[in-house]
Amino acid sequence: MKRLITKSITTLNLVMVWGVAVLIIITPISFILAVLASVFVRQGDGVHWVARQYSRILIRLSFCSIHIEGLENIAPGKHYIFAANHASIFDILVLMAFLPVQFRWLAKDNLFSMPIYGWSMSMAGYIPINRSNPREGVRSLQKAAEKISRGVSVIIFPEGTRSKDGLIQDFKRGGFTLATKAGLPIIPISISGTHQVMPTKSFRLTPGPIKLVVGQPIPVLGKDRAEQHRLMEEVRKEILANFDPDWWSSGWFATARADA
Repeated sequence: MKRLITKSITTLNLVMVWGVAVLIIITPISFILAVLASVFVRQGDGVHWVARQYSRILIRLSFCSIHIEGLENIAPGKHYIFAANHASIFDILVLMAFLPVQFRWLAKDNLFSMPIYGWSMSMAGYIPINRSNPREGVRSLQKAAEKISRGVSVIIFPEGTRSKDGLIQDFKRGGFTLATKAGLPIIPISISGTHQVMPTKSFRLTPGPIKLVVGQPIPVLGKDRAEQHRLMEEVRKEILANFDPDWWSSGWFATARADA
C-alpha cells in the first residue's frame, strides 16, 4: 500500500493538487483571516498566528514528515535573532509552522508589494530591507534594530539567498551587523531535507523527511566589526554541525522510490 501511495505521489508530483489547494482555496481564506486578525489582535501577532496555521496545512498537504530537536533552547519570554540556512521555499514554511514563538521576518522590500503575500507581510509587521542601495540598506538595518530592541524576535537567512545545491553557502555580514546593533543573542537553526523536497527555482514537490535543529543561544559580546565576524563564524560553525545533507535520503519515501 505504501509503495502504491509513493508511486501515485511521484507520478502526480503533487503539483496540481498542491497548487490548486494553495492558490485557489487556502491562500484566499487565510488572507481574509489575516485581515480580520490584524483588526482584533495587536502588533501583527494575530496575522503571524494565521500564517503559522497556513504553513502547517501546506506541510501536511505535501506529505512531509518533520523531526525537531532543541526547542528547549528557546527560553519562554526571551527574544532572539534566529539564523537559519536556506535552501528551499520550504524552509520558510517549516520555520513558520514549528518555531513556537512570535517572530518577524527580515525580507527584501520589493516582496512587500506582492498581492496577498506582501500585504500579509505588512500586516504582520515583518521588516523590509532595502538591498538595492547600500545607504538605504544601512538605514533599513538601523530601523530593524530599533524595532527588535523594543521587544521582538526575528529570523535571518545569513546566506542572503537560497542555496542552489542545498549545501550551506558563505554568510553575508548584514544580519550580524543587525545582531550587534540590537544586542540580542543569536540562535542558530539547521534545516535539512528541504532542498530535496523542493529545490531552488523549482516547483517540483517530492515528499520526504525534514529535520529542524534549534541550537543554543550565542551571546553578542560587542558592537564592532570584529564581533560581527566572530558571530558569523560561530553561527556558521553551529549550523554546519547540525546540518545533515543526507537526511532526506534516509526517509521512507526515498527508500520506497529506490525499491520501486
